[in-house]
Amino acid sequence: MPENRLFRVGEYLERYNEITGQSIPPGGIYQSPGLVRHIEKRHPENVSQIDLIPEILAAPDYIGHNPKETDSVELVKVYGQNLMVCVKLDRRKGYLFVASFFSISQGKLKNRLNSGRLKRLEKKTKID
Repeated sequence: MPENRLFRVGEYLERYNEITGQSIPPGGIYQSPGLVRHIEKRHPENVSQIDLIPEILAAPDYIGHNPKETDSVELVKVYGQNLMVCVKLDRRKGYLFVASFFSISQGKLKNRLNSGRLKRLEKKTKID
């Protein structure tokens, strides 16, 4: 279980494993207060957009994972820019957490799509 200071910002779905070829347990995605300090230090241009993380996790446009990072997933949402949320699994404590958040260029997005690292997430439509 996550520590008390963490708060839930999203949900990892089993269908993400089907797309990325991973076996991450579905469940809540959590954020720590330390994420804001990380963003301020490493990606200061994205501090004002940190409130978009739940929206990006709920409805990403692209999903994939870094082959060098086991038990991780990258979710990208296209706004005026491409915003990426990186999520990792803490196997020892058994929960998913937001590890980073930043913008990626259109060129990087295209390269990651062409290499297969990212895949377009097809939106599920409701049938009435």
